[in-house]
Amino acid sequence: MRLYDEIIHDILTFLGEQDAHILPVGAAADPVSRDWQDAGKAMMILQSDMAYELGGHNLPAVGNTLVTTGKDFVPEDEIILIGKDLPEITEDTPYARIALVRVAEDSIGTGDRLYNTIRNIGYFRYHIYPKGFMLRVSSSNDRESVRVEAEALNEGLNFTAIGNAMLRALHLHKEVEAVRIIFVTDPKVDYGRLQDGLKKNKQITATIDHMLKDVNMDCGSCGLQEICDEIEGLREMHFGMSEEHT
Repeated sequence: MRLYDEIIHDILTFLGEQDAHILPVGAAADPVSRDWQDAGKAMMILQSDMAYELGGHNLPAVGNTLVTTGKDFVPEDEIILIGKDLPEITEDTPYARIALVRVAEDSIGTGDRLYNTIRNIGYFRYHIYPKGFMLRVSSSNDRESVRVEAEALNEGLNFTAIGNAMLRALHLHKEVEAVRIIFVTDPKVDYGRLQDGLKKNKQITATIDHMLKDVNMDCGSCGLQEICDEIEGLREMHFGMSEEHT
């Protein structure tokens, strides 16, 4: 499944030019981070209780989840930080969260099954509730900002805790083999490049949805022809769907 591989390659190439820190995963993490409390449900952090907001005051706030079967892109579970960790941040700052998710080739299928797998994996962010870390997602504006609670920072909240929580949530999906989580807080990074990756991700997923709803479409008159021509695998998928319905 190569649909998102070009985006992943571009993101990794771009972020590979930045100073990055590898954070501990699983048993390698300190006990506080490894066992950070899950609130169990969405929590409200008021402005009076927060230390700052990642992506606050209309600063960049990018959240992107990309699915691949490429082991070269995601060889094993990994958490990467580019910029300051949560305890080091003192004010609102730009933010990006990239999740590269490797799934088993034979687990995702085609057509509706493929689309639903991609969507369900992307929805993981709505099912994690780390104490003191309040996601604020606006799908219409393509934003994923986070309010960070001051008390939680005093108790040891950091990106190691958040990254491990995200890994656990993503591995609840039986198709998932490995995940690379990348957090970016460095204000010098070109977040527009990361936003472009999110935009193309949404275009590809929307194209798959369009194919499922109108499998016999006329490619020459379709408004999504440009993205279909550009992304390797989309046109082959469309032809495969057409054959299944003949």
